[in-house]
Amino acid sequence: MRREIGFALLGTGMIARVHARAVLAIGARLVAVCSRQMARAEAFAAEFGCAAHTDLTAMLGLPEVDILVIATPSGAHLEAAVAAALAGKHVLCEKPLDVTLERVDAMIAAHREAGTTLGCTFQIRYSPALEPLRAALHEGRFGRITSAGVYVPWWRSDSYYHDSSWHGTQALDGGGALLNQGIHMVDLLCDLLPPVQTVCGMTASIGHAGLETEDVACAALRFEGGALGLVYGSTAAWPGYPKRLEISGTRGSAVFVDDRLTVFDFAEARPEDQRIVSAGIAPAHGAGNPAAALTHDLHAACFRDFVRSVETRTPFRIDGASARRSVATILAIYESARTGRQVNVA
Repeated sequence: MRREIGFALLGTGMIARVHARAVLAIGARLVAVCSRQMARAEAFAAEFGCAAHTDLTAMLGLPEVDILVIATPSGAHLEAAVAAALAGKHVLCEKPLDVTLERVDAMIAAHREAGTTLGCTFQIRYSPALEPLRAALHEGRFGRITSAGVYVPWWRSDSYYHDSSWHGTQALDGGGALLNQGIHMVDLLCDLLPPVQTVCGMTASIGHAGLETEDVACAALRFEGGALGLVYGSTAAWPGYPKRLEISGTRGSAVFVDDRLTVFDFAEARPEDQRIVSAGIAPAHGAGNPAAALTHDLHAACFRDFVRSVETRTPFRIDGASARRSVATILAIYESARTGRQVNVA
């Protein structure tokens, strides 16, 4: 009889709770949690029915642990991911994988060498509303793709930054409105469309004092094949509005707002097209309050797929190479903003 797959969790913050709920929702076992502060670890462990640790190495040594979930600040992911690989554990990491390509590539290399799986929680990829859009792209219903854009006009209060030890810092956040909040939508561009080749970007910190990172960013993109794109991200757009993806081609267009398709129009229309469209205004999940975005349904779908990948030894759809693309695109935007030049995506 196959034993229940075991998860360990590094981190006890807000997103760690979402991950813990996702583990339990798929019927897996949360074996242990690790925090630098035992009091935090014990409180979390009492809430979710697992063991408390302050020593990551000791937790990774538990034979019941198959998968480490990393839910620490973005710039602290590498070290934990490498430790897990050396211990023979698979890793499912909170986005982004890390804050530089050197660190991301080191994570990928460590798990390649260990023969373990590295994945990332870009849970929006699992939105059911995206499936008709994926199918239409695969079938060529858009014709030639001409343009695409993502827009994340969100709001974060001053306290979001000032009450945190890492939000808005270069070392641990690595970026602001794009690398933290907007990366989910940039990931969708990278997942759905041909690779981004070049970017021209501008960033600014306007709405919050004392940030090391941006709270507004805009960029123009050129995709392989010639299509153009736009990226806009902000945490200074009060009170915050729904995130949005648009894709247009010579024979069709679609708009995805939060978790709904609001436009799905094609020159060769089908009866089911308009039934697919969700009428009304999509809720602004997380637009003004990060806690509002943190339901675990899509995370659970991501976790379930990761477990399937581990158990069947088949590729995970959001592996290290796939998750790297959005980081590379955003870091190229930052470089363009710094230099005032067009930048090729690494």
